[in-house]
Amino acid sequence: VRGKPIFRGMQAEGREWITLFSPGAIAKFDYVFTDAMTFTDYRGRRMRIWIPEEVWIDDKQQFMDQLTGKIEAILSQEPVDIYVNPTVLPAILMPEYDQLWTDARVVRIIRVLADNHVALEINARYKIPSPAIIMKAKAAGVKFTFGTNNTGADTGRLEYCLDMIKTCGLTPTDMAMPREQNQKPVLV
Repeated sequence: VRGKPIFRGMQAEGREWITLFSPGAIAKFDYVFTDAMTFTDYRGRRMRIWIPEEVWIDDKQQFMDQLTGKIEAILSQEPVDIYVNPTVLPAILMPEYDQLWTDARVVRIIRVLADNHVALEINARYKIPSPAIIMKAKAAGVKFTFGTNNTGADTGRLEYCLDMIKTCGLTPTDMAMPREQNQKPVLV
């Protein structure tokens, strides 16, 4: 796609990705995005939270505290531009989304996004984050992107994202753009 009028993105999957690519290779991309859907829990179990058989929740609050800490570590230690699939929870917990994403946890996530200049994806597939979280992030100066975590040909038309533009009063200045080469996190 070199020479084409598009942005090139790198998906950084799993926490070991930073050991698999050189800074020079990573810097060839316009942006790097990651999520917190793959991590090792406090007992050393590798979780992929979109696969029910690979999710262990001994205690909901403990799981949420652990997930919040993992997100903080990822966004403060990995050279990424965009946090995608944000605030997604294992399917078994999604019905309790608003209760589990407490104000204290949301403040921690927004702080690490703002402190590290990482954009927050508004995800059309999972319909996350909630409008309340988007508004808090906007107030903190966090920039946004739109995405789907598409797993097939039907990516939709970003309906949730477009709804959030209206609901949250997002403007073009609220949207993230790729950084200049010398400002890329992997090179800074």
